[in-house]
Amino acid sequence: MCTFHQNGYNHPAKLDSGEIIRYNRFTIKLLEVIAMLKTPELAMPRTRKVTTICNSKREVWEDYEEAKAYFLELMMSTEEEERDRAGCVYIQLIHGLSYCTD
Repeated sequence: MCTFHQNGYNHPAKLDSGEIIRYNRFTIKLLEVIAMLKTPELAMPRTRKVTTICNSKREVWEDYEEAKAYFLELMMSTEEEERDRAGCVYIQLIHGLSYCTD
């Protein structure tokens, strides 16, 4: 018996029957990952190139991970407004955007 059926998964024909559908943590996490992979804006960018604008300074990065590391470091080493600006760009990088601004 597969994990879905063992934990109460019912095929669509039974959904209207009033039976209770139970999910364990693994099943819920699996469904979350499947939904995330089907959502294009949450998928990683096709190119590794990213453009950032922070404090009116425009930079084009060839490596996505390098840009994320730079803005994480900037966010951790600065204070107040500059930290907020770097954090804004960093959050956009985490979400996979190829053009990020503060």
